[in-house]
Amino acid sequence: MMTVSYPLIKPKYYKSLIIDLANFIRHPINKLSIEKSTKHKIYDTIGLFFIKLVFSITVASLLQFAYEPENQTSASMSERFSPLVLLLVGGMILPIFEEITFRLSLKFKPIYLAFASGTFTYYIMTKAVFKSRLSMVDETFWYRVLVGVIMLLIVYVMSSRMSIRQTLEQFWKKQFKLIYYLSCISFAWLHIFNFELNLINLLLLPILTLPQLFSATIAGYTRVAFGFKYPVLLHMTTNTLFLSLTF
Repeated sequence: MMTVSYPLIKPKYYKSLIIDLANFIRHPINKLSIEKSTKHKIYDTIGLFFIKLVFSITVASLLQFAYEPENQTSASMSERFSPLVLLLVGGMILPIFEEITFRLSLKFKPIYLAFASGTFTYYIMTKAVFKSRLSMVDETFWYRVLVGVIMLLIVYVMSSRMSIRQTLEQFWKKQFKLIYYLSCISFAWLHIFNFELNLINLLLLPILTLPQLFSATIAGYTRVAFGFKYPVLLHMTTNTLFLSLTF
């Protein structure tokens, strides 16, 4: 008789996932996990989603007792969009945008670095320069898009030159650990723009963005080990779930 394995209901499976993730965080390796089938990659992504969910809920619950600043980005989106559009923008478009910005270029290719640079420029122009929202079409929107596109084109042309490309490829091989850590920290800490930028929130930045930091470690791991579509689906599922709970 054929036995059917259901790893997602086995505690030992989650223990092994946590060990694999912890080992990767300690020693990030820019290597695709070719020994795992698509089926097992899907299982691992779902398992990591549950682990991420438990961690995020636990941290959020603990913070709620001590200090809970308003997420101004979520509040703004809820005011501007209907529930269906909110799910489309917050549950699909923004996760894709953020994964391109912070995870796509973990695997080096000139086109990956170009898109990541363009979207990151749009992110910084929006959040830090114009104090706007990523999804807000205001008087600065097309200017932000234009600057992002220009940066994309410049980076692509420069990084496609053979000498520069070879130098960047060597840098990615030798300094991947640094690149991975910077992608995680930048993703987490830039989420401070979701809150009011007062002294207390800035001092509590590492704590307030702890769920995003943990999410970034998982997303970076799945992007490198499994492929880009896996952190995208993980991010979209997480956002859609939490947005649905706010309705």
